[in-house]
Amino acid sequence: MPELAKNLPDPPRSNGSQFGWARKKEPVHRTTALLIEYFSEASRPHATVLIEEVEDGGYARADEMFVIPDQYRAEDWPLRRHHAAKR
Repeated sequence: MPELAKNLPDPPRSNGSQFGWARKKEPVHRTTALLIEYFSEASRPHATVLIEEVEDGGYARADEMFVIPDQYRAEDWPLRRHHAAKR
């Protein structure tokens, strides 16, 4: 399964998210296109792009953005506390 993780540094916004969905879609679609070009169109359903901003779900599968629903998010997530302490 083709997979690519990408760190996209940017100053945090007021809501704590570094990248909005609109800004994540372009790198996801372009990266997916790159993987498809390299591995073939048959790999599209298996192509995974991870944007290293875990707080909002920020990843895509089969060229579709994925958002973790609020009811499935952990309330007391250790990394969330760590990120909040850095701000």
